[in-house]
Amino acid sequence: MGFLEKVLDIIMTKQIFGTAMVILVTFILISMFNKSIEKIMIKGKNSFEVKRRKTIVRLFQSIFKYILIIIAFLIILDFYGVDTKSLIASLGVAGVVLGLALQDTVKDLISGTMLIMENYLAVGDIVTYNNFTGEVIELGLRTTKIKGFDGEVMTVANRNIDTIINLSQKNATLYINIPTAYEEKTEKVEKVLIDVVKKALDENLILSGSSYLGVNSFDSSSVLYLIYIVCKHDGRYRVKREILKRVKLAYEKNNIKIPYDQLEVHYGKDI
Repeated sequence: MGFLEKVLDIIMTKQIFGTAMVILVTFILISMFNKSIEKIMIKGKNSFEVKRRKTIVRLFQSIFKYILIIIAFLIILDFYGVDTKSLIASLGVAGVVLGLALQDTVKDLISGTMLIMENYLAVGDIVTYNNFTGEVIELGLRTTKIKGFDGEVMTVANRNIDTIINLSQKNATLYINIPTAYEEKTEKVEKVLIDVVKKALDENLILSGSSYLGVNSFDSSSVLYLIYIVCKHDGRYRVKREILKRVKLAYEKNNIKIPYDQLEVHYGKDI
């Protein structure tokens, strides 16, 4: 019994029990804050506003988490007899030195805060950085992570954020050439393509401004008819696939041929 009492006395000391309670309370507070701010903030009126608010929520969550961790660390040090007041004063001087030594990191932190507050980027935006295009999957204080359409992830330091082009804050424009056999009547083809574009507009698949433009060029085995499409940037590939599908179905329904490369072989005097 004496041994158990000694163990219990050790566990209940300020250093052990106090440290455990500080860690537990810190974890609970961080969890409660994260859930509360999500309920309060993520109520945007549209998808863009929701993405922006999610980004701001993550920023506040990160700041609150680090502040609580620092406070908890100082409280635990006080349990072990460390003079935290002198430590805080020393940290102020050390902070200046570190600020000079870690200028790039400081620039990242400042840029990360500014780009979020100024609504330059948000999680879910489609962006281009040095010819790399993808979706913003994480926006932190130091770095921004971009996921390409093939699955690769690029991490960009926030100090370089001014070279990122945000494609989500403007609509995408697509020029789609539709190859069609020379023998098909132009009036018939144009009527079908105009109808495809009109139906896509009526169904809100594409945006206002989309239209059939006309004959674009004469290819070696086909006439190229041009369609101009305006759509949301993050859905441009899906929209293009859907338009091509609709054109093919419309061509099949109206018996309009889509040509393909053919090879004719002649023998000697039969030429």
